[in-house]
Amino acid sequence: MTRTEHTGTESTAPSEHSLDELQRSLQIEVDPALLQLALTHRSFAYENGGIPTNERLEFLGDSILGQAVTVKLFRDHPDLEEGELAKRRASLVSSAALAEVGRTIGVGPYVLLGRGETMTGGADKPSILADTVEAIIGAVYLDSGGDAATAFVLRLVGPLLDDPERFGAAMDPKTSLQEIAARRSAPPPVYTVTESGPDHNKHFIATVSVGDLVQATGEGSSKKQAEMAAALEAWTELNAG
Repeated sequence: MTRTEHTGTESTAPSEHSLDELQRSLQIEVDPALLQLALTHRSFAYENGGIPTNERLEFLGDSILGQAVTVKLFRDHPDLEEGELAKRRASLVSSAALAEVGRTIGVGPYVLLGRGETMTGGADKPSILADTVEAIIGAVYLDSGGDAATAFVLRLVGPLLDDPERFGAAMDPKTSLQEIAARRSAPPPVYTVTESGPDHNKHFIATVSVGDLVQATGEGSSKKQAEMAAALEAWTELNAG
């Protein structure tokens, strides 16, 4: 599959050079056609004649991610009960955590988006970043096999595993944000949430404010998911300050 066949327009697709740059950031070689498919959001596909999207790769990558993280936690924490293992796994595969991974590897500028998503900052939306990371994991699996995909996943989530404070924030960002606000003698976080879309496909955007210290937003397919994404973003900004 050539670039033109895949995108419907050569000018809006990543150049081979830019894909090479992304591959260096990923620290693994992926077939360019597969990688470009992993970067193709449905909004771009719709505007380019209904070409294939990254959603099937995302489905595959989600399963590989879950298995790799589950096995890692099981082997590394023989003392933890099932409930705690499940809680930690949920945090590592959450949209908030995967969005952070996406920003770390700098995937946002490479995502192929429709005009509307581009104009509304889709390249930095947590849900889009998280879905793209999962799609890339799926592409790595198809191109390099299970062992390489597992190693890739563990390298991506390694910083969360290696940083207990950060890991705790990813597990429960709302509580972590409330705690850091209290340490700064700031008022408790205040959340506002808006929703859009039909009942079967709701989309939520949450904004959280901590006095005059920080304001951050997050997105998700549920109110809780959006608030957690916003809380983690705000916690990150406060913790870095």
